[in-house]
Amino acid sequence: MNQFLTDRVIRKLETLSDERAYQVLDYIEFLESKYAESKPAPPNVFQRFAEGVEDTMRAGKVSASTVAETMSLMSKAMGVLGGVAAAGKSVASDLVGGVAKSGDGKGTGAGAEGGAGAAGGAGADGGGKTGAG
Repeated sequence: MNQFLTDRVIRKLETLSDERAYQVLDYIEFLESKYAESKPAPPNVFQRFAEGVEDTMRAGKVSASTVAETMSLMSKAMGVLGGVAAAGKSVASDLVGGVAKSGDGKGTGAGAEGGAGAAGGAGADGGGKTGAG
């Protein structure tokens, strides 16, 4: 669907009550089941959960305004959880990056120190002095 049509549909939807917007959603899902040219992108875990809750509430004849308020709260909660997940991934990648850098640094530092120790050891044997002098 082109962007202009998408924007136009959204503008029209914004003028409707939640009750009417759910009727439009039902009709869109019906059309999608009959005429979709491609499969929609699969929802993520949070979206699947929220849509399940929303569908269950609607099937239980909960008022559209109550469903809308609940979904608004769930959206905020999903935003928080998404932020926590992103922060966790960031910390994990920083830790992995830090361990990799630390591991490389230790390997290089240990090699350099080991090399100095080996040269000093060779000097103690007299071979290091001969090589240096």
